[in-house]
Amino acid sequence: MVSAAYPGASAKVLTESVLIPLEQAVNGVPGMKYMTSDAVSAGEANIQIVFNLGTDPDQAVVNVNTRIAQVLNRLPELVQREGVVVNRVVPNMLMYVNLYSKDKNTDMKYLFNFAGVNMIPELQRLGGIGRASILGSRQYAMRVWLKPDRMRAYNISVDDVMKALGEQSVIGSPGRIGRSDGGQAQSLEYVLSYQGRFNDVEQYKNVVLRANANGENLHLKDVARVELGSEFYDIYSNLNQYPSAAIVLKQTYGSNASDVIKEVKVKLEELRKTFPPGMDYKITYDVSNFLDASIENVIHTLRDAFILVALVVFLFLGDWRSTLIPAIAVPVSLIGSFMAMQAFGLTINMITLFALVLSIGIVVDNAIVVIEAVHAKMEEEHLSPYNAVRKVVGEISGAIIAITIMMTAVFIPVSFMSGPVGIFYRQFSITMATAIVISGLVALTLTPVLCAMILKNNHGQEKKKTPLQRFFDWFNRGFDRLTNAYTGLLSKIVASRLITFAMLIAFALGIWAISARLPAGFIPSEDQGLIYAIVQTPPGTTLEQTNAVSQRLASLAKDVPGIANISTLAGYEVLTEGRGSNAGTCLIDLKPWSERKESIADIIGNLEKKAHEIPGATIEFFEPPAVPGYGAAGGFQLQLLDKTNSGDYKALEKVNEEFMAKLKKRKELAGLFTFFSADYPQYELKIDNDLAMQKGVSIGNAMNTLSIMVGSTYELGFIKYQRFFKVYVQASPEYRRLPEDVLNMWAKNDKGQMVPFSAFMHIVKSQGANEINRYNMYTTASIRGGAAEGYSSGEAIKAVQEVAKELPHGYDIDWGGLSKDEVSRGNESTVIFIVVLVFVYLVLAAQYESFLLPLAVIFSLVAGVFGSFLFIKMFGLANDIYAQVGLVMLVGLLGKNAVLIVEFAALKHEEGMSVRDAAIEGAKVRFRPILMTSFAFIAGLIPLVVATGAGAIGNRTIGSSALGGMLFGTVFGVIIIPGLYYFFGTLAGDNKLIRDENESPVLEGVEPRIKIEEMEPYA
Repeated sequence: MVSAAYPGASAKVLTESVLIPLEQAVNGVPGMKYMTSDAVSAGEANIQIVFNLGTDPDQAVVNVNTRIAQVLNRLPELVQREGVVVNRVVPNMLMYVNLYSKDKNTDMKYLFNFAGVNMIPELQRLGGIGRASILGSRQYAMRVWLKPDRMRAYNISVDDVMKALGEQSVIGSPGRIGRSDGGQAQSLEYVLSYQGRFNDVEQYKNVVLRANANGENLHLKDVARVELGSEFYDIYSNLNQYPSAAIVLKQTYGSNASDVIKEVKVKLEELRKTFPPGMDYKITYDVSNFLDASIENVIHTLRDAFILVALVVFLFLGDWRSTLIPAIAVPVSLIGSFMAMQAFGLTINMITLFALVLSIGIVVDNAIVVIEAVHAKMEEEHLSPYNAVRKVVGEISGAIIAITIMMTAVFIPVSFMSGPVGIFYRQFSITMATAIVISGLVALTLTPVLCAMILKNNHGQEKKKTPLQRFFDWFNRGFDRLTNAYTGLLSKIVASRLITFAMLIAFALGIWAISARLPAGFIPSEDQGLIYAIVQTPPGTTLEQTNAVSQRLASLAKDVPGIANISTLAGYEVLTEGRGSNAGTCLIDLKPWSERKESIADIIGNLEKKAHEIPGATIEFFEPPAVPGYGAAGGFQLQLLDKTNSGDYKALEKVNEEFMAKLKKRKELAGLFTFFSADYPQYELKIDNDLAMQKGVSIGNAMNTLSIMVGSTYELGFIKYQRFFKVYVQASPEYRRLPEDVLNMWAKNDKGQMVPFSAFMHIVKSQGANEINRYNMYTTASIRGGAAEGYSSGEAIKAVQEVAKELPHGYDIDWGGLSKDEVSRGNESTVIFIVVLVFVYLVLAAQYESFLLPLAVIFSLVAGVFGSFLFIKMFGLANDIYAQVGLVMLVGLLGKNAVLIVEFAALKHEEGMSVRDAAIEGAKVRFRPILMTSFAFIAGLIPLVVATGAGAIGNRTIGSSALGGMLFGTVFGVIIIPGLYYFFGTLAGDNKLIRDENESPVLEGVEPRIKIEEMEPYA
């Protein structure tokens, strides 16, 4: 973030004299993704440079500073004096703290300065805090309010005042007396001191403007009112209608938000002890609230999923001892996963916790394979658990390793993705892959040991007829009947290619039909417990009127259920962090998720009804961004670019109005909002150069006089309360209320006479832009909006793109924040899915030594993909990144089911069975373990599907995607997979990748085409 200030300058002057030179210098800095800039007539300008992921932030700051240094001398002198500041910050708010007071004698100025002197320095020193600032500029300043009529009477010009201040309020360094000269020694040495610059109101009042030999002195207090006031009166800040100072904290790049927030809270409690009576603070927004609540919900989901998985396993195994073994294996694998996450530099967040929840079913799966094999050995060969384990480990090790490699192969390729999406996939895939590998190791080490220690060989023994045992007997009889019915069905259809491929085609057509209607998305917006209300009053509205609107909104909103606190700001809007007297923001803090029944959509709906009661203002409501750091608010960030480079703001305004009107007609869009306006009331100064010269008035001197009188300036500062403050000189407010007051001001000519501005100047009423935004060096109208209820962000973006095709020549659109990444994704999800399938296919081809048999596994995934899309559509969700993560995971889980059937069938075929009989036998033997492991996994997904509260949309999306895919992929997969194996197994026949290698080498009998002559060795 590059910040500059030019007090008194209009947005146009700021743009042309500050922004454009800086943008030209910064443009194309290594690693830059895009840049946006903003200039407001409050005299402030900002350039935000967004870098590509992976760019070294420290090097980026150095590069930006180097380029700015090259053009710094081209900027106006006052801008150089104020300083061009380059900060490396995460653009979103980490915390929003209100310092407020219920004491009626405490005003906003005192709160701002108490915070500035006592709180900001302490908070700024905390590790991880990139920027701690107070919104607004109400810190102390010595205000010299000039009285033009008195100045004219005494023939005192602005230059005379500034000269007197500069000559009398000085920093002195008189030195020392009695210092040694290396020769004769002095008896004593004294330090000469001087008070330095004035820091008291009385000292400034007594500055001498004119004096004569008769002792007649003219002081500053004779032509001005002097007070210790504020730098600017540019903002009103309130909390629950009490005056407040709004402190915004932003973190440094790479710091841990939770750790930084904990430090801030400790420091705030420490500072609270120093507060005067009636003063307190309230944290209106804290990004960790949502993170902590979301993580807590996922941890509860983890617990519930573990319990449900254990119940399903207990139901199928019918033995508490057998159930205990996977119950022990799960936490061991999870602890191992945490260690691996730390080794890879991953953190506990929503994505990694999702992966851990989903990995429970996989961990249980591997443990069940071992337990079932041990039970089978004990029953068939009447062995003790220990001896059964010894035999089983040698037999199933290959299968467990093969399944582990195949499932790991699903997640390894996506871990190499780049960009914002790559971060999500990488964290998910690494967590899943490590959990799978560790569960494989546990299945080969810990689980066999537990089986030998815990299991008992009760096979063939009479069991007590307890109610629970009767239930298990009933369940097993029912399952046996289901298995027999399943086998009978397969014997009729497994050899029917028509039925198998008819089902595949039906599912494929279903996928095509649903995906065409399935809303696309990127990262869903969650209920983060905060709502932004953006207030826009008509151009030219005063700050006090905008504050009244904000206070009215706060008064109406406090009765809306679910709202805890309302912080209002007049003169500041959070979207572009811009200033303006007709702009306002309300930060509406909601009650904790556990204390309210209303969703954020319900609360926004109620607020919109209340907002309609406020006339003369446009009020829109936004949620925070889905991903912290990507923009200031949720929804999309759209830039309407003027690529004509004409600088005609009125033309851009006309195009913007037409564009907005067309956008508002689209049913997919809601909350459309723009601050761009070129009809802000202005007056253009027209100076007659001939008249000015005739009257001896310098144009530069005249403009300098106006700049100080109306715009204000500071030439020096002072130290008070151990802090640096500025001295501002400006005409008193009553002398600059109306445009005509400008003409009544006076400038001194070259003969020392006071000449009124009306003698050589007139003013013309006009309109212009109060705030100018730029994007990648183009003037832009920044537009905010979101998807209407029932539509996804992808549908909203598509609607905008369709409307944008009708823009006039020379105008275009671009995107910012998370929207830019969503637009640039293209068909990325399809590419990811294809890459995953290719990796799985290659692993299976190596495992089966066949290029055909793996196709039985790959084609069987169609049913699962259909089920995933169907459930997403049924639950009104979008095909976003969470759904796609679920799809990637399904490739591994459903592929594992297919592998279990195909592998056993291939083994039976090698033993002499026909392809048809081998397919039926493989499906029959694997039917129970497949259903058991699949339904155990499905049970673990149920808490995700029914999740509420913080992070609910992400929970439901990934849960619904995985549950639908597993349900359909399992139920229909056990029917399709045997048919696919029969088709591809028959097609493969006796053709192998390497035939009869044991009998004769592949290249035996092949003569080389080039005969190599034997040569005598060198002597």
